[in-house]
Amino acid sequence: MKHVRFGSTGLQVSRLALGTMTFGLQCDEKTSFSILDAASQAGITLLDAADVYPLGGKLADVGRTEEILGRWLRGRRDQFVVATKCSGKMGPAAWQQGTSRKHVLSAIDASLARLGTDYVDLYQVHHFDPDVPIDETVEAFDAVVKSGKARYVGVSNYHAYRVARALGRAEALGLTKLVSVQPRYSLLFREVERELLPFCREEGLAVIPYNPLAGGLLSGKHRRGSAPPEGSRFTLGTAGRMYSERYWKEREFATVEEFSALAREQGVAPTTLAIAWTLANPAITSTIIGASKPEQLADSVAAAEFKLDPAVKERLDRLSHEYRMGDAAR
Repeated sequence: MKHVRFGSTGLQVSRLALGTMTFGLQCDEKTSFSILDAASQAGITLLDAADVYPLGGKLADVGRTEEILGRWLRGRRDQFVVATKCSGKMGPAAWQQGTSRKHVLSAIDASLARLGTDYVDLYQVHHFDPDVPIDETVEAFDAVVKSGKARYVGVSNYHAYRVARALGRAEALGLTKLVSVQPRYSLLFREVERELLPFCREEGLAVIPYNPLAGGLLSGKHRRGSAPPEGSRFTLGTAGRMYSERYWKEREFATVEEFSALAREQGVAPTTLAIAWTLANPAITSTIIGASKPEQLADSVAAAEFKLDPAVKERLDRLSHEYRMGDAAR
């Protein structure tokens, strides 16, 4: 597995990252360990979690993913780059969510306890918090780094202008600056190409996109006209509706059918081709892959070594061009 520089930092990370949000709901601990073992054997060293995971869980489930990951990491923590996130709702109290100084400093301690480590390599804002001044957020994350509880900080699900503002305020205040962003990105969601990805290249920010298979739709296993299958991302607990609203649509299915035909023509698994396409963008540092079974990783891992022909990439770009424009293209 090739390793690359993490943005403008000195850190090296694997070209693929393992997302862990399936651990604790879609898959039990034994299966989660098997997935982690398979990812490790494939050379993946960047592991991404969040305090609110598992995906689709209820309030009583939050933190379970970090606990599972922490138990697997025992005795091998130094072999991996561990990332996690905060800002999601972690308890019934009004202050047990968001990016206030109070919550961020409590959340990092709770994550470290669940992960069984005294630091994470990357600590990220999971979602922008409109109720907290940006200065308070960057000051809180600066405190996390200076306390030694995180080596670097980043953000996820931020618009480009909010990333720019966070960088600018940290620089103006002489605080730790974020080094990475984690956006949603796939052939069926390309809006980040318009502003966010060019900005990240200009500023030297690492980009670690999630959802490269659009919730599994780009794997080609789902069929138009049928109901989402039980156990899939599209029916998963509290997250099923969100994924269905994102991708379970006629337009998306039509695109996937054309995409799958192109993959068959090229003799490559749709999963491999979809992930390789994200990696072909020079702004991308490491694409986050996931699984609910260890055998699902093989086609994803193959993308790290797959040589995407420029002519095929151009065809894929044309096929998915309307998703670059977002709502403006509808």
